[in-house]
Amino acid sequence: MKLNYKAVSSDGKSLRGIIEAKDVEEAAKYLRSKKLIPVHITPKSDFQLSLGFLGTSKKDVVFFTRQLSSMLTAGLTLMQSLRTLQLQMSDGKLKNIIGSVVIDIEDGNSFASALQKFPDTFDDLYVALIRAGESSGQLDKLLGRLADNLEKQQSIASQVKGALLYPIIVLIGMALVMVVIMVVVIPQLTPVYNQLHVQLPLPTLIVVYISNFMIHFWYILLIAIAVVTIAFMQWKKTQTGKILLDTIVLKLPVFGKLVHDTIITEVTRTLGLLSGAGILVVDALKQSADVANNIVYKNAILAVAKNVEKGVSVGESMSYSSLFPPIVVEMVKVGEQTGKLDDSLTRVSAYYEQEVDARVKALTTLMEPFIIVFLGAGVGFLMLAVISPIYSLINNIPT
Repeated sequence: MKLNYKAVSSDGKSLRGIIEAKDVEEAAKYLRSKKLIPVHITPKSDFQLSLGFLGTSKKDVVFFTRQLSSMLTAGLTLMQSLRTLQLQMSDGKLKNIIGSVVIDIEDGNSFASALQKFPDTFDDLYVALIRAGESSGQLDKLLGRLADNLEKQQSIASQVKGALLYPIIVLIGMALVMVVIMVVVIPQLTPVYNQLHVQLPLPTLIVVYISNFMIHFWYILLIAIAVVTIAFMQWKKTQTGKILLDTIVLKLPVFGKLVHDTIITEVTRTLGLLSGAGILVVDALKQSADVANNIVYKNAILAVAKNVEKGVSVGESMSYSSLFPPIVVEMVKVGEQTGKLDDSLTRVSAYYEQEVDARVKALTTLMEPFIIVFLGAGVGFLMLAVISPIYSLINNIPT
């Protein structure tokens, strides 16, 4: 069973972590054998464990990675670095994880094996690079590269989210305004329209019918939205749904190209990092496939890995798919020929990172007139629906 513990070391430092033992007594005995004085030991359920570790932020993981790299470079041992970081961490969840990792390493397990127990915080790519660093004796350097990689991932993700945040907020605001108009304004105008005794134009009829439906059958609308949402989320998890949605995303105008460039940036940077760490190309490709976050690209990268297993070069395998731009294919071929594949991939990643930055700025610029036109069309339709009956009445007044 997994147990939370709090203990005090011989020099008076307070330590927290997670330990695996059959009961509290065995856990206390183990802690004493490590010259730690147990303060309290409490059981921790799997449900609590999963909730706690799922909450660890990527920012904290980047900080942990960067600090650990700096400490190892400065000459501290891994255990000294981990214990120091455990005291420094403000995130209690990550602090507990580090405490558990320290215990595992003291038991004779490798650093990578200890991290592998927490896949929600340290993914397969992270663990693979740590394992490569341990085996090559360059853990400090690989941690530094890994921290760079994580920081760039966060930077690109924040850029894309920032570009989409403005239109999403505007659309949500517009939807709320529409609901208020349909539920509050239109019902007050409907009696006025009935008293005019004129044929209501089509836009007005549409608005009145929608308003009446929202007021009298709102529960049906909510149930329909809930059912459609749940059905869509379930379908989205299927293989067919994933392929169809990811294919549509890649073919979207303007935004689709941004997604293409973002995926190429992440995949080439990760592949370059893994190959530079000495990991076999096939394994590096398989692990890089998960970084794509797009099943279409993931299947393409896995297909490249299968071809490489058969003896085909990486560049040649990539040329079979239209998803990999010619510049990527040629740079990979050059890297393979010169024996500097990691350098070539890093350069490709840097180039596409600039492309992503430029496309994000272009997307933001293009969104503004589109949103203005969209809002104008919506407001114009409502104005037409509201004013048209009054205008028709005025035209019917005999002169």
